[in-house]
Formats: sequence, C-alpha cells, structure tokens
Amino acid sequence: MAKVVVAIPARYPSTRLPGKPLLRETGKFLIQHVYEQASLAPCVDDVVVATDDERIRAAVESFGGRARMTSPSHRSGTDRIAEAARHFEADIIVNVQGDEPEIEPDAIDLAVALLERHPGAQMSTLAAPIAEPAHLRDPNLVKVVLDAQGYALYFSRALLPASKSYPEVPPGDPHTYLGHIGLYAYRRDFLFRFANLPPSPLETHESLEQLRALEHGHRIIVGITSYQPKGIDTPDDYQAFLRRWRSRRQP
Repeated sequence: MAKVVVAIPARYPSTRLPGKPLLRETGKFLIQHVYEQASLAPCVDDVVVATDDERIRAAVESFGGRARMTSPSHRSGTDRIAEAARHFEADIIVNVQGDEPEIEPDAIDLAVALLERHPGAQMSTLAAPIAEPAHLRDPNLVKVVLDAQGYALYFSRALLPASKSYPEVPPGDPHTYLGHIGLYAYRRDFLFRFANLPPSPLETHESLEQLRALEHGHRIIVGITSYQPKGIDTPDDYQAFLRRWRSRRQP
C-alpha cells in the first residue's frame, strides 16, 4: 500500500482575511478544522502543515498536529509543500488548501485512488458539474475539459468548452460543464520535479499553476465528484462557515 501524507500549506498574510488560519470562533483554529477533516480520510497515513509563520506552527502543535517550517519566499503552496515533503516519507502527497475547513475525506480518498488506478498519471485532481448557469462565466471558477479517459485537456478561467453557435449563452445542460476543485495528489518524485519547473506561458496567462504540468507534457487524471468546496477567503465566508458549523451542532 502506498504511504499517503496530506500536506496543508498555510500562510498568515491574506489580502482579504489576514491571519485566517488562526481564526477560532468555533473554539478551534481554522487550520485545526482542516487538519482534523483531512485526518478522517481512510487512505491518509499522516497530515503535516507546511508554513512559514511561527504563530501557525505553534497553533498546530498546540492541538497535537505536525507542522514543518518552510521558506517565506515560496511563490505557491505547491512549492511550500514540496520543501516540506523532503523531510517526510510518502509515496503520494495530497495538497489540501489551508482554508478548506469542510474538506470531505472522501474527496481526498478519490484523488489518491485515481493515482493508484492510473499509473500513467503523475498527479490527480477533482472536478464537479457546474449546477448554476450564472457561474459558467465566473473567472474565479476554473473550468476543465477532459479526454475520453478522464485526463485533463485544459483548464481555463474562461467558459470551457465554448460554442461557436452560442457565443453568449451556452446550449444544453449546464451539468456538462465541469468546475475544477483545487485539491491535488502528486507522486512524490513528480512533486519535486514539478516545483522545479519554471512558470509556463499558459500558466502565467491564466494564473493557473496546473497548466505548467500540461505544458510540459505531464498527465493529470481528473475525478468527478459531487463535492462542492467552501473555501474561506473573506470575513463573510468565515461567518457563513460559522453558521453551518453551529447548525450541525444543534440537536
């Protein structure tokens, strides 16, 4: 069996919500919610937070979690977890965002299972049908198109696929459009190679790191799920999370 480690990149600075990993109106740090949810995935052997901030490290260790200090100069979470991964043993490393306190353990299991079932893939990720037509043109919702075997052909912030006949309103069932979910599983050696690749032209144009892998000829297998992530980017997002958390605790 492959050894699986979840690595959670976490930084203190944030344009819209500084210090969000340490928010704790639930009585637990936000990063603790992420850590505990990731730990529930049956395939996961260990969880590590990769951070450049001593406050986050101290918070993680205060609830019994593992944290690894990394350089403050990393340009992405992937670079951060790649540095951390050099200090632990793993066959597969799963990148779970540090602002996903409701990450579903089944989503992590699916990403790992995809790599185990597809030896030709170097990394895996997830996508979900886009249920709201209004979201199709939202540049913050990344779209993905797949080949017949489920490998990613392209990711874009634009409408994808587009229709020549219907340039404004896409035809057909909106569920044929897939929204990308930013959870990744990497084979260990590939994670190190990927982090060392220079930013690629399409990656820079779209501001989508996963395009670097495609441009360099690496395959990404994509699993379809019903999971809809609820990341915490703003104070309003956090308040919405608190409302959901409180409702789950009501008898």
